[in-house]
Amino acid sequence: MRHVICKVDALQPGEIKEAMLGRISIVICRTPDGEYYALSNRCVHQGAPMAKGKLCGATAPTDTPGEYRYVREGEILRCPWHGREYDVLRGGRMLADDTRCLPSFNVVVEGEEVVVHR
Repeated sequence: MRHVICKVDALQPGEIKEAMLGRISIVICRTPDGEYYALSNRCVHQGAPMAKGKLCGATAPTDTPGEYRYVREGEILRCPWHGREYDVLRGGRMLADDTRCLPSFNVVVEGEEVVVHR
């Protein structure tokens, strides 16, 4: 089933937006490279609304103990309640436990519309 979510210019790179896919609440993410992704709007941990979170990056270890670097800016969706982080590019997989993930949906751009298919 095809659902028009918004116009392409309604969401800038690095932004997220809550939308409805029928009766399912989803969050649309636009990564810095301009690609769109759609994930469930409920955190698998305790059901927080992911659209109230933010797109951010993650820390990565370095060769120096206690030193970290920041990577993947705009590719990680962080839960607003407890900070659970989900990889937008990998189908909503949780960074801390990649066996858990937010359900994801197919997104395409058709002309000037962002469309999600179920």
